[in-house]
Amino acid sequence: MSATHISVSVTVLSALALPLFPVATASATPVQVATSFVTSSCDDPGPWLIGTKGVTIRSKPSAKSTAVGILYKGHRFTVHKTRGNWRYITDRTTGVKGWVSSAYVYRDVRMCLD
Repeated sequence: MSATHISVSVTVLSALALPLFPVATASATPVQVATSFVTSSCDDPGPWLIGTKGVTIRSKPSAKSTAVGILYKGHRFTVHKTRGNWRYITDRTTGVKGWVSSAYVYRDVRMCLD
């Protein structure tokens, strides 16, 4: 290689090593985050939800027991207790009380970043 090619190569390499845009430096100042959208604390897993269009409400915690109603998606309901894979609920929309399979009723789980 001639001296001209070496000096061009060093110049090109030096130019490539320099940043093309100025880089912002990191700040240690804490950022305020809006918390008005937070509806529950870290200890509260959130509301109960239905994972299908509707769930049969039964008189006992068994798939063979008498159907007493249907818990539809969008209905408000309260879970009172759990027995095995069943939840005893009150459908607050219709007032019907009974058992529903826990395969279709679950808690809305949220993540807390404290």
